[in-house]
Amino acid sequence: MSDPIALVPRPRSAVWSSATWSSADPWSDLTVGVNEDLPRTEYSLTISPQGATLTAGSEAALADGRNTFAQIVTGAQGEIPCVIISDSPRYAWRGLHIDVARHFLPIAELETMIDAMALHRLNVLHLHLTDDQGWRVEIDGYPRLTEVGGFRDRTVVGRWTGTEAPEELTFDGERHGGFYTQDQLRDLVAYGINRGVMIVPEIDLPGHMQAAVAAYPELGNFPDGQGREVEVREVWGISDHVLGTSDAAFEFVRDVLGQVADIFPAPFFHIGGDECPTTEWEHSTQARERMNEWGFSRVSEIQGRFTMFAASVLKDKGKQVVGWDEILEGQLPDDTIVMNWRDADGVAAATGRGFRTVVATEDPLYLNFGQAKGDSEPLAMGSRIATLKDVYEATLVPDDLDAAQASLVLGIQAQLWTEYIADGRLLQYMAFPRLCAVAERAWGSPSESFAEFEERLGRHLERLSALGIAYRPLD
Repeated sequence: MSDPIALVPRPRSAVWSSATWSSADPWSDLTVGVNEDLPRTEYSLTISPQGATLTAGSEAALADGRNTFAQIVTGAQGEIPCVIISDSPRYAWRGLHIDVARHFLPIAELETMIDAMALHRLNVLHLHLTDDQGWRVEIDGYPRLTEVGGFRDRTVVGRWTGTEAPEELTFDGERHGGFYTQDQLRDLVAYGINRGVMIVPEIDLPGHMQAAVAAYPELGNFPDGQGREVEVREVWGISDHVLGTSDAAFEFVRDVLGQVADIFPAPFFHIGGDECPTTEWEHSTQARERMNEWGFSRVSEIQGRFTMFAASVLKDKGKQVVGWDEILEGQLPDDTIVMNWRDADGVAAATGRGFRTVVATEDPLYLNFGQAKGDSEPLAMGSRIATLKDVYEATLVPDDLDAAQASLVLGIQAQLWTEYIADGRLLQYMAFPRLCAVAERAWGSPSESFAEFEERLGRHLERLSALGIAYRPLD
C-alpha cells in the first residue's frame, strides 16, 4: 500500500496496511522504550489495530521515532493508519543555521522553528549569536556587549552591494536590537532537547567582531581611536574591524567561549573563522610586535593563533571546534569539524585532509537566496535563485569522494542569513518548503523524482499549516 499520509522525510522502510487504529489520546497510548539490540541510530515504529509501539537504539533515535509518530498522528483524519516502519538516518548532522545577529529574533520565534525542525527530523540548530551588526548573548563581566553591541541605531534599506557611495544609501532610522540572557538560552536548550534538537552556538572570531569592538574599543587593533571610531555596523557585508592581538583580546575570547560553552551542553562549538580581513593587523604596530614574538612571517597566521587558542579553551570545556571552511587556510586541531560553504570542491578538500565535514554549500543550501524571480517575492540576498527543485535535485555530496572521504561527511545543513529577513514570519517563508527538501536529503530518504516528492509535499504542507508556519505555497 502506498504512503497514505505523505511522510517527509520519507522513511527508508514503511509497510502500510488498510487497517486502522483508534485512540482518543494517541500519545498516552504509545508504548516507548530503548532497545539496545537495535543500532543506535535506528528506530522501529509499529501501529496496529491493537496499539502503537516505538522502540529505538538510543534516546536520539527515540526522538526521531516520536517525530515520525507526530507526523502520522497530525496527518491522520480520524482513524490512524497502521504501519510498520524501520528507519535510520544516513547522516548524523541534519542541521539548520539561523543568524540572529543581523536581525534579532525573539525566543518564541526560535521555539517555533525548533518545532518545525523536529517535525522534519532535523536535529541540529546552529545559532549564529554574534556578528558586526549585533551581539546577542549576555556575558558576565562585559555588560557593554549587550548594552552597546546589542543595538544599532539604524539599518540600511534595500539591497546593499557595498559599491554605493555614502550619499546614495538610505537608512530606516529605527533602532534595532535585542539579546538573550543566559537563562533564556538555557531554557531554549532544554526546549530543543525535549524535541530531539541539539543547539550548537556560534561565536564568530576573530573577524565579524565590529559590535564587540564598538562596545569595548580596547579589544580592537586601535584602542586609542586614532580616528577610527567604531559603532555597531549599520550596513551588511564584511567589516575590517577584527579582534586585536592584545592580551585583553585573548582573555576576552577565553571568557566568552567559557561562559557560552557552559550554557550549551552540545559537544560542538562553532567559532566561525570566515571572512576575516587582515587590513587592521597589517597597520597595527602591536600586531607586528606580536608576530615577531610568535615567530610569524605572514599576517594571516594571526588567525591561526586565534583558532588554536579558541580550540584549547574549548577542549578544556569538552567541546570540539567547528568552523567555516576558511579555517583550512591556517593552523587548526586535527579533530576540527569543517563546515563547507564556499563551493562544492571544498568538501573534497576538507575530507581529503582527513577532517569531518558538514556540507553547507551556499549553492543551493543558502535559503536566504530568493525562491523565484518576480516582484511578488520578498527582497533576498543577491540575484541568485534557489528553487525548491534546485534544492531537492542538487548533488549535495560530491560523487567522486572515495570511501574514506565519504565516511567523513558528517551531515548536511541549510543556512538562513538574516540581512533581508527581519522577522519570524519572513524567516519561515524563506525556509519552507525548501527546508522540507533539505530534510529529505539529509535523512537519506529513498530517491524519487521531484514530481513524486512535490506531490507528497503538497499533502505534507497541511502539517506546517497546523503549526502556523508561514510557508511559501507551491508553484
